[in-house]
Amino acid sequence: MMKSHGLTRRTFLMGAAAAAAGCATSPGKQTATSALPSATDKLNIACVGVGGQGGSDLRAVAHENIVALCDVDSDRAAKAFAGFPEVPKYADFRVMLEKQKDIDAVVIATPDHTHYFAAMAAIQAGKHVYVEKPMCHYIPEVRKLTQAARDAGVATQMGNQGHSFYGVWQLKSMIEEGWLGQVREVHCWTNRPTWPQGLERPKDTPPVPPTLDWDLWLGSAPERPYHSAYLPHVWRGWWDFGSCALGDMGCHILDAPYTALNLGAPTHVEAESSGVNQETGPLWSIIRFDFPARGDMPPVRVTWHDGGKMPALPEGIGAGTDLGDKDGGSLFIGDKAALTVGTYGGNPRLLPESKMSEYLAVHPDRPKGVSHHRTWLDACKGGKPSLSNFEYAGPFTEVVLLGNVALRTGQPIEWDAAAMQVTNLPEANQYVVRPYRAPWAL
Repeated sequence: MMKSHGLTRRTFLMGAAAAAAGCATSPGKQTATSALPSATDKLNIACVGVGGQGGSDLRAVAHENIVALCDVDSDRAAKAFAGFPEVPKYADFRVMLEKQKDIDAVVIATPDHTHYFAAMAAIQAGKHVYVEKPMCHYIPEVRKLTQAARDAGVATQMGNQGHSFYGVWQLKSMIEEGWLGQVREVHCWTNRPTWPQGLERPKDTPPVPPTLDWDLWLGSAPERPYHSAYLPHVWRGWWDFGSCALGDMGCHILDAPYTALNLGAPTHVEAESSGVNQETGPLWSIIRFDFPARGDMPPVRVTWHDGGKMPALPEGIGAGTDLGDKDGGSLFIGDKAALTVGTYGGNPRLLPESKMSEYLAVHPDRPKGVSHHRTWLDACKGGKPSLSNFEYAGPFTEVVLLGNVALRTGQPIEWDAAAMQVTNLPEANQYVVRPYRAPWAL
């Protein structure tokens, strides 16, 4: 497990100010194919997957030099393609990386099952990588990608934006200062899924749209006929392509407890749900992660709720108390006080409100965080490693993916992180990784 960032209130503010000013610290190991740019130079960036969230990522880095765009669906990508008429366009990221040697960095916003392959290809070509959450689709992919980035010395970032906002680090400081006391219980929830789940595979086989390369979209996933039930957005609910509600929002919502409590890997995970099939996730789930003691922190249980399920309020907290925000949030229960944060770890509030008033009397300021994309761009130019680089994002993503392993088995699992195996239920390991469709391979 990566060591804690050890980020204090003061050091976060100093770092945020430096990032906002575009300052870069001395460069670490860098082996990207092009010469290391200065903090004021522009990077040559390629974007893979530019519809939906990919369009948002493209806009966030558009002030650099966009030199290539890649998407398997020219209709879905039409708006982004039109915005950069002179930039070369590709359907296959492998062809893009082979043809264009001027690329410094790659932003990846494809469906989950393609993250590993696009990111690995970019890293092996010596490119810096920003990849949307979850970092990978399967746990062994996470391990291999993290090691590859480490060996290549490239700058990396996973797209869990809240990790660069101030709230997560304020929360961490509040816990370190003892405002909650010992925390042994955390509840996290989301309003997802907001797409269909609990479905079986469709029986009809409509024609593939002429603007879509279905074989490339399928990538490493098992062969199946095209159907509009899988894309553009609803792939999230299908196990072969997405990671369902937990995979979609867990890398945002679970980031607050993972960071603030230095969680590492769980040893026991169990789940209940509306019912799981081999095609899609359930209508709702509740997943419990048990983490062992860490230093002077006691063992803690983190419980995930989705599909409309919510945690019970702790004793002493009024029934009308607002928790989290409209998309979800977290509730930390300590032996001195409780605390709630929003979906991205924002707006930490001690409960009851009298405790928050005490805190604000000591810490009246509420500074903002820094741009998640900007911290990665600065890292690409030789600055500090970005906060959600793969050394952090890798182990964190494994926790999220492990929750889905427990969900799919429907039985409690015991996890050996070092061996990367479920030890009490061998059949659960079929969900840790799956065979890939040729020619794709781990």
